[in-house]
Amino acid sequence: MEKELIKKIIAGNQKAIKEFYRKYQPRLLNFILQKVKRCEDAEDILQDTMVSVIDSLPLFRGDSSLYTFLCSIAGHEISDFYRKKKIKNFLFSHFPKIEHIVENLASQVLSPERVFEEKELKGEIIKTFMTLSEGYSKILRLKYIDGLSYGEISTKLKKSVKAVESKLSRARQAFVQAWESRNYAKKGISSYFS
Repeated sequence: MEKELIKKIIAGNQKAIKEFYRKYQPRLLNFILQKVKRCEDAEDILQDTMVSVIDSLPLFRGDSSLYTFLCSIAGHEISDFYRKKKIKNFLFSHFPKIEHIVENLASQVLSPERVFEEKELKGEIIKTFMTLSEGYSKILRLKYIDGLSYGEISTKLKKSVKAVESKLSRARQAFVQAWESRNYAKKGISSYFS
């Protein structure tokens, strides 16, 4: 029965897609809620998961149950959610005006095009991050991705807390310069950093 449902979904059968949502959404939401505290976040992750599942169904080989496949994709979406959250915390704390951009995006319905744009923005942030020197990217990673305190970073890098604060400040400035140099003016983003 799962195989038939999958074939119909891949063929674009709207009735099959509705049946799929009705059957798997509640179970998947419960799975996500075990890993994410806020219901609103879990519902967002659920929607991202369902979009990813529909896109990924042609790759499903049947080596596991369909539900296991869905939970695997949900696990990746949960990881993406937490990575995005760390990036947002970094951006919002150091570039408060960018929050306006995100609010505008969030106020619109996330169509497949919007989901693509969001993933593209995330990719551009990561590419910008990768252009930084190893020292700057490492200290930013320790602070904003690993979530270490100044004291923990100072111990890890064997530097004084003052040296860590100073280098982190320079690393943030380097990130802003790299971001601006990647021609975001075309998208109207660079003006938010001035």
